[in-house]
Amino acid sequence: MATNVNAEALKESPIPDAIEKHAASKQTVDPYNVQGEVGEDGVVKAIDYNKLIEEFGTKKIDQALLDRLERVTGKKPHRFLRRGIVFSHRDLELILDRYEKGEPFYLYTGRGPSSDSVHVGHTIPFEFTKWLQDTFDVPLVIMMTDDEKYLFSDKRTIEEVEGYCSNNAKDIIAVGFDPNKTFIFSDFQYMGGAFYKNVVRLSKHITLNQARAIFGFNDSTNIGRIHFGSIQGASSWASSFPHIFGEDESKTVAIPCLIPCAIDQDPYFRMTRDVSARLKYKNSNISYAKPALIHSRFLDALQGPGTKMSASVDESAIFMRDTPNQIKNKINKYAFSGGKVTVEEHREKGGDTNVDVAYQYLRFFLEDDEELEKIRVAYESGEMLTGDLKAICIKELQTYVAAFQERRAKVDDEAVKLFMTTRPLKWNGNPRAPVVVPQVQNADGEAAAEGGDGKLTKNQLKKLEKQKQIEAKKAQKAKEKEEKDKAAAAQP
Repeated sequence: MATNVNAEALKESPIPDAIEKHAASKQTVDPYNVQGEVGEDGVVKAIDYNKLIEEFGTKKIDQALLDRLERVTGKKPHRFLRRGIVFSHRDLELILDRYEKGEPFYLYTGRGPSSDSVHVGHTIPFEFTKWLQDTFDVPLVIMMTDDEKYLFSDKRTIEEVEGYCSNNAKDIIAVGFDPNKTFIFSDFQYMGGAFYKNVVRLSKHITLNQARAIFGFNDSTNIGRIHFGSIQGASSWASSFPHIFGEDESKTVAIPCLIPCAIDQDPYFRMTRDVSARLKYKNSNISYAKPALIHSRFLDALQGPGTKMSASVDESAIFMRDTPNQIKNKINKYAFSGGKVTVEEHREKGGDTNVDVAYQYLRFFLEDDEELEKIRVAYESGEMLTGDLKAICIKELQTYVAAFQERRAKVDDEAVKLFMTTRPLKWNGNPRAPVVVPQVQNADGEAAAEGGDGKLTKNQLKKLEKQKQIEAKKAQKAKEKEEKDKAAAAQP
């Protein structure tokens, strides 16, 4: 990170102070580096998320906000919210205000395609994004930053990154997103038109000093990297997607997005929020909407607290392609333990769930709060041993990964093409306050969408019907399996 920082680099949050504190504490969290503080004993400590909230200038998601979320949506908060895994936000209250009023907003998240298979850490923001989409019933755009992965790698070719993009799009679709209200796009393919206009608008208001201060760039950094922040930020403006929100920018620039992401991605959007606050539509009083954010913690690498799973280090992560046996071997061999050295000492003093990787993974993937609490109490009291805890974790991850693989096997090239087709989306929003959005015109100049109710071509409708049939068959198989299991269990 840079140490010579322009004090005016960013007005909204104290980036310069954050950089200096990271240098002093040795805790580093930015879009390119994630590492906990290293103590005098050489041990990497867990990421201090409370410190990040203070340094980044975000707000903690407290119980009052969770209560309001449940009251407004009528749904119990996701386990990530209940357990503080999704822990911080910017302007989530304003998004809830808009939902209550029936005012439009959308979800935006992304993936940098960098490997043939995603790992369980990659699925965290997407699983949470799906919950947000289902809960709010709003459109979602997913950005595949294939350009970023080429610019920030010394070895990858454009062709290699494009191959990863297609595979990773299938991985994302396998999470279960609704094709009616989801648009996935590749930067390489989508760049141009309204999107590129916004990239240029944003880039014009970011100086080289600001980019250096925010991201730590230096004189050796290629200019593509320096420019990329404006590409990532432009996706947070609804006017970048006229096929979804319409071409009347006087209305679409005021539509905000909610970005679910890991906390390390926050610098991109602090920068975008600062520009949004200063940018006016055609010199009017209409400001560009600031993106709202909701931040998640990192899923520790198998090696323990303060580390982050890496797509390039197989031993650091559970990949969504892993077999049940591979998952078992990785957890048993590599998962950092919070247990004591001997069984006797563990029985006497108990284990430390704050650093135990198997327990932390259960916090992410085990749905039942009561069961998780029982496991915590048993392990911390010494009643449960590390081997027992790992066995529970292995079973839960095997189930999670197997379910993903089953869905992934059904995602074909046609499904990818459908999700990545530039088309109107359909959504309903708050059922108690119908959403009204600008009209989208189809190729014939006729209204194709109002209130999110778009008209699709016959070919698109055919593909959607095929997707629905696949989902129906999957549901039927699950029902038949459940009945078969019940019948088997009833036999003496």
